[in-house]
Amino acid sequence: MLRLSIHRLLSVSSLARRSCIMQSVRGVQTPPKLQGKVALVTASTDGIGLAIARKLAQDGARVLISSRKQQNVDKAVKELKQEGLDVEGTVCHVGRSEDREKLVTTAVQKFGGIDILVSNAAVNPFFGNILDSTDEVWDKILDINVKAAFLLVKLVVPKMQERGGGSIVIVSSIAGFRPFPLLGPYSVSKTALLGLTKALAPELLPLNIRVNCLAPGLIRTKFSSALWENEAGLEQLTSALGINRIGEPEECAGVVSLLCSSEASYITGETIVVAGGGHSHL
Repeated sequence: MLRLSIHRLLSVSSLARRSCIMQSVRGVQTPPKLQGKVALVTASTDGIGLAIARKLAQDGARVLISSRKQQNVDKAVKELKQEGLDVEGTVCHVGRSEDREKLVTTAVQKFGGIDILVSNAAVNPFFGNILDSTDEVWDKILDINVKAAFLLVKLVVPKMQERGGGSIVIVSSIAGFRPFPLLGPYSVSKTALLGLTKALAPELLPLNIRVNCLAPGLIRTKFSSALWENEAGLEQLTSALGINRIGEPEECAGVVSLLCSSEASYITGETIVVAGGGHSHL
């Protein structure tokens, strides 16, 4: 019942989406806050990534979504286009250099440039005690979750320079502050993204490119389902939160849209935690 109520509260009707051409502020008609912007969102056919892609498009951006599987891309593109949103899609495995280059090239070819990058792709091939993790586990997690994020930033920066600047949002996790039980290597990779954000922000500021980070808490997605499908486990996890419930992907999306807009023009190098009051200090 609670989940249904949350979805009703967060949902926006198709009619409202189609009519989101102009927004009214104190009676004055103004363009959507991301109008004219081009956004590239990785791992954006489901969960938090899809919610972010939808919100950016609702706020006026033209959005290129991506995923490792063509059928997932096709499904998400169809869904968002039926809502009247300006999106395209392409297959991208962020761990492959040729796929990253194709992703950036496709955004430029279809939309003329890149103003926004949301790096959301992540993997977790390991569940257990950290001392039982192998070289292969660490290589895969760090390659996809950290190294690929940096290399994608490196590719988009010249394209953002051509547009006079841009905004980058790296998706980390509350686990970057307080490791999830039995998810040690994954949690370490998410801590690394907090540091990557801090390292990139001052270097890119002279280029008028802002870099911020999103740290979601326990959000209802397929990726995190092992943490919330068990009712007893979910109750234990949420009991420690100020907001005593699991979060929804849409509750992350609005924060990202804000960070990508001129409304956040004085924010860079920061991590915004969306975790219902969960522990968020190193």
